Amino acid sequence: MLCQTNKNYAGNARREREGNLMDYVKPLDVATAMLNAGTAKLAIPVQDLLIRGALSGAILGVATTLAFTGAVTTGQPIVGAIIFPVGLVSIVLLGLELVTGSFALVPLPWLEGRASLSQVLQNWGWVMLGNLLGAVAYAALIALTYTNMWTSEATGVAARVVATAEAKTLGYAALGFAGFATCFVKAMLCNWMVCLAVVLAMTTTSTIGKIAAAWLPVFIFFAQGFEHLVVNFFIIPAGMMMGAKTTLFGWLFWNFLPVALGNVVGGFLFTGLAVYWTYRPAAAGATRAAVPSSAAAAAAE
Repeated sequence: MLCQTNKNYAGNARREREGNLMDYVKPLDVATAMLNAGTAKLAIPVQDLLIRGALSGAILGVATTLAFTGAVTTGQPIVGAIIFPVGLVSIVLLGLELVTGSFALVPLPWLEGRASLSQVLQNWGWVMLGNLLGAVAYAALIALTYTNMWTSEATGVAARVVATAEAKTLGYAALGFAGFATCFVKAMLCNWMVCLAVVLAMTTTSTIGKIAAAWLPVFIFFAQGFEHLVVNFFIIPAGMMMGAKTTLFGWLFWNFLPVALGNVVGGFLFTGLAVYWTYRPAAAGATRAAVPSSAAAAAAE
């Protein structure tokens, strides 16, 4: 009897250990988590949206300069892409606010009738403002250090920032409509990956799992030079502070506008809506209900 009890105890302990190791969250549960996350974001007070947004903007700026440092130092751009995801991973783990991720999640409660469109737009606006403030603040601080209080020329990583800022504005302007359209499509592809990273982080309950899941899509977007709104909130102002020849109008029209629109479309349609729509609880219930019916029909035949 005692031997059997010990066996049962050992079996239960083993199953508990295995359960702890299996931290995978199924897509049906991820869809629910996406809706709940969007609803929770809409309930965050404005001051917290600004603070968390500012931290996110600054963190992405830090990740960008670190990635540029790796690429310039090694001469291998892929190194920068491997490094850059530390920014988004930090934001995900801290539960901060990044408007590009909100493009995918915040509209979901509106689709379900839990929120109004004005609430969605207000949330985006406050988070975007926070992201901008944080990114520009870090841009000013890093520009100060790269130029020794604006007494030195932009060299090394600073020169890379300046060249990138010009490419993201003057480069597109030189192509006219084709440049605007190219920027828009790059932004769509970018936020498809960024929002995929945010959602993939919901497929696991472990810290290591979230890091790995979020890392992969962000690496993809950065390695291919896609356009991310908040990253550009840092790069373009920092470049302008260090001598980039672009103008405020050039930034707003040739980068901010197409990138904002592209990030909304890519993040919402390709990730937020697509993943949620196919795995939402109502759809899952309908699918489960259809299976017995089909089986019964087959049996009757």
